[in-house]
Amino acid sequence: MNTAAPALTPTSRVLTWCLHLLFIALLLLAAGRAVTGDLPRSGAIVVVAVTCGLVYAAGPLLPRVRTSRRHAAGWLAAVSAVWLVLVVLTADGVWVAFPLYFLQLHLLPRRSGLLAVTATALAAIAAFAAHQGFFSPAAAIGPALGAAVAVAVVWGYQALYRESEQRRHLIEELTATRADLAEAQHVAGVMAERERLAREIHDTLAQGLSSIQLLLRAAERTLPGTAGNAGRYVEQARQAAADNLAEARRFVAALSPPALDDTTLAGALERLCATTSARHRITARFHLTGDPVPLPTAHEVALLRIGQAALANTVRHARATTAEVTLSFLGEHIALDVVDDGIGFDAARPPSPDPESGGYGLAAMRSRTQALDGTLTIESSPGRGTALAARLPIDAQPEDRP
Repeated sequence: MNTAAPALTPTSRVLTWCLHLLFIALLLLAAGRAVTGDLPRSGAIVVVAVTCGLVYAAGPLLPRVRTSRRHAAGWLAAVSAVWLVLVVLTADGVWVAFPLYFLQLHLLPRRSGLLAVTATALAAIAAFAAHQGFFSPAAAIGPALGAAVAVAVVWGYQALYRESEQRRHLIEELTATRADLAEAQHVAGVMAERERLAREIHDTLAQGLSSIQLLLRAAERTLPGTAGNAGRYVEQARQAAADNLAEARRFVAALSPPALDDTTLAGALERLCATTSARHRITARFHLTGDPVPLPTAHEVALLRIGQAALANTVRHARATTAEVTLSFLGEHIALDVVDDGIGFDAARPPSPDPESGGYGLAAMRSRTQALDGTLTIESSPGRGTALAARLPIDAQPEDRP
């Protein structure tokens, strides 16, 4: 009700006005019957009924009654006191007890409201019996039944309201949780895409541009000597630039690497070894073991990128003369091994990523294998070369290649 403090159970405006109209209608009924029935003390009955109506009407108009439980209880006590006077004067005042039940149950705490309703019902029964001149069980049925109905209605409404509020809070929490989850998934997706882009750029454009740089540097050193060798280096640099341009275009289109077009993973790795041997002062040899089986595209791309990154690291950092690349089909697993005879490094202290010198390759290779539930192991020590092994599980039914 609007006459209650904000902490009380809210009610709709329709219910509030229905209660107001019921209270006033019952007061008018008592006053009207006193006037038309030529009852003794009819004038006093009318005055008390009007006074009760005025006291009742003052409640919704007083700000403190609407905001303070204590003032609301005081207002209810004043209304009940005037009603007691009315019920002493006329038996028709007993009917006003019904809306009073609702006011008491709504404005007072649960236990206090129940006690107030009980006291009001007993007062109504006693007043009715006094006006009749005798007490009978039938006279108690009306006030008692009205009190029971009021208790059931008000407590039922309060229970439904509490359940509704709980559901509303639950829905709000679920909505907030869904929004947080969507935000977390968005952030995770962004981070995963950034990581994927970093791996792709490192394994394609960055390695290719590094190769171009080395080739052009070799061409620069050769120019004062023989122009023929310089032309060969420049042609290799041009071809490397063309390959990486194709990589960039296909990468933007989100398709598989061009190295896998119209060939198998084994063929792409064999061509990679041949290209590396032709462009750099290193002999890279490819070996295939086991019976080849169709692989998911994700596995082919990951292993090709790992092979590219491993050979690029060998060329740039290992000072190796030979590199052995082995692709092994091991039944439920596939393995790629890259072994060189270079200067090696301390595997327990791998180089940290650096924008100038690189160092992102090992982390990118490890991330690729982990994304496919695989493993990456590196064995190396200073002066003893490096052995890299990537091992991936093969699904029972690999996806078709595009």
